[in-house]
Amino acid sequence: MNSVLLYSLLLILALGQISCRRPPATSATSPGSATGTAGTRSDTLVKSQPASVSQPTTSTVVSGTATAPARPRPGIDEARANVAEIDFRYLTAKSKLSFKNKDQDISNASLHLRVRKDSLIWMSISKVGIEAARVLITRDSVTIMDKIEKQYMVYDFPTLSRQFNFDLNFDLLQALIVGNLPLPKRPAQKVKNERDYLLLRQSEGKVLVDNYIGENDRKLKRLMVTEQPTKNALRLDYEDFTALNTFLFPYSSLVTVDYKSKADGQFYQTLIRIKHNKVELVEKDPGFPFTIPGKYQRK
Repeated sequence: MNSVLLYSLLLILALGQISCRRPPATSATSPGSATGTAGTRSDTLVKSQPASVSQPTTSTVVSGTATAPARPRPGIDEARANVAEIDFRYLTAKSKLSFKNKDQDISNASLHLRVRKDSLIWMSISKVGIEAARVLITRDSVTIMDKIEKQYMVYDFPTLSRQFNFDLNFDLLQALIVGNLPLPKRPAQKVKNERDYLLLRQSEGKVLVDNYIGENDRKLKRLMVTEQPTKNALRLDYEDFTALNTFLFPYSSLVTVDYKSKADGQFYQTLIRIKHNKVELVEKDPGFPFTIPGKYQRK
């Protein structure tokens, strides 16, 4: 896969390579242990074990004095109601993007991003002032236009979901961009406290999703995705929260993908960092230009 296509597939890669991840380390770290430099991270991933919901304790009497009942930990409905999510009509962003794996180390590519809520996600990726790729994600499909190779690719979400053993859809990608919870409510969800975070665990097929939510600002701070049979894992850290209109928005995100290569059976790591320079929530349609020239070949 060439570097242009890698740029174009970043959002899909962040979710989609779950089927080929490196097994995470068994020792657990708290969300606060993450470092901010992609090239020097040495993170251990939380080992996926069933979470438990603590039950409220009853009052007891010691030496004639009743102790106050322990405060129950939040349930699913309360946890979801307390997560501060971003609402908007249109979102635009100008960003820098870096990518590093065993074969490539690409830094400071320019990313222009536009989102029409619940409808369209548009991206333009450039390097040294030359547009390399353009991406349009609708509720039904992902279309990638490779402007260097003069070709394009079209993927539908059901096909991508089968390929990656994970329910990929537009709402999920949109949530990851703005830092909202990625999965809707599931009956099997569990909640527990972990230091200064609320850990909300969700499941999707064979995949476990751990959402670390800050107790003080009620923002999603870390997302950890683990495939149960292989223990392959993805970790998404949201950083640099800054006021945006009436919301807190993560101006930096770091994706760490640990995987075992199907080609040689070795363990590798991929790092993807997106740092927003400017983000706006607007009411006016910013435009989503996307026309595939007739001479482009479909791959």
